[in-house]
Amino acid sequence: MSAAYATFGLAPAMRAGGVLADGAYQVHRDFVDFIVDGRPLLFRLSDLDAVSPLAADVPPAIFTEQVRALLLEAEAPLPDGRYVVYGCPECADLGCGAVTAVIERDGDDYVWRDFAWQTEERADLELNGYHGIGPFRFHGEEYRSALRSLLDGADPGTTRRRVLLIGARVSLLAKLAAALRTIGIGADIAHDTDQVPDEELRRYGAVAFGRAVGPEARAAVRRAFERAGVEVTYVDGLAPIVPLLVARIEHALDHSPVERRRLTRLAAADGEADVEVTSPCRVVLTAYRLDRLHRTHTHELFDGVLAPGRHRIPLDAKAVKGESFLVARTTGSVLVEAMGR
Repeated sequence: MSAAYATFGLAPAMRAGGVLADGAYQVHRDFVDFIVDGRPLLFRLSDLDAVSPLAADVPPAIFTEQVRALLLEAEAPLPDGRYVVYGCPECADLGCGAVTAVIERDGDDYVWRDFAWQTEERADLELNGYHGIGPFRFHGEEYRSALRSLLDGADPGTTRRRVLLIGARVSLLAKLAAALRTIGIGADIAHDTDQVPDEELRRYGAVAFGRAVGPEARAAVRRAFERAGVEVTYVDGLAPIVPLLVARIEHALDHSPVERRRLTRLAAADGEADVEVTSPCRVVLTAYRLDRLHRTHTHELFDGVLAPGRHRIPLDAKAVKGESFLVARTTGSVLVEAMGR
């Protein structure tokens, strides 16, 4: 079998959760993605909303089973030597559709070939094959080393998806915490970090401050985390709008390198959005604003597939007047910006 060698690696990734404009919830999923020739394999699949089988929230025994399957230390779960490479982020059911591929040994090399979209027990390559992807030939030592590092307890970078919420408006924080928990992100509410043991602080990946938390109180919280020796992302208070705050926290929990993200830029000013993406993907722009009576207004302003590069998208002036914020969302990431003037 002929195929040029490709490099193989692994990297933490996430499927961004959130409270969508229509009120629906999208579950947050952390997973380990496959990096082929320095680029996430998922990005080659256009706008696919999926996660790899190496998800952080599966039980350890199943995670180990998935790794050993990719090492070909277990029989293929599907006929014809096919393995699930990406599956549904909500339920992982084959009926929802999955990207599968034949994985096989060729001497000491591992080869991934015949990628296809599969919804039944057998794949129809002619009808649903990804004809422009692969085959990929990986050096055996590099391939095994990357996957076995997960079995050896190496941290794939998908831990600490828990958020500490600090503020004065308990009712708002309670709604925010409930929304975060619904999409799979742990959240705790506190007035400050006094008397909180270091081991508890190390559980958090982000801290969100309410608008009423003053500079001194914020500085005290930062010092507490510094003493605990843990780096967290701090989210300063935006408007008291739960979907907006959820989106900002999702962004705070995304620790992947910028070059491995689909959505890399969002600026909002003078009635237009400046958006940059690194691969073809669907982008949804949603505006949130508060009127003079502090009522929330939500407007979906754009929903379409963008080609790689920067794009300027005109915005409805009525939707972004006053105190307003713009959320840009792809399947893998989300950005939030206040509307500038």
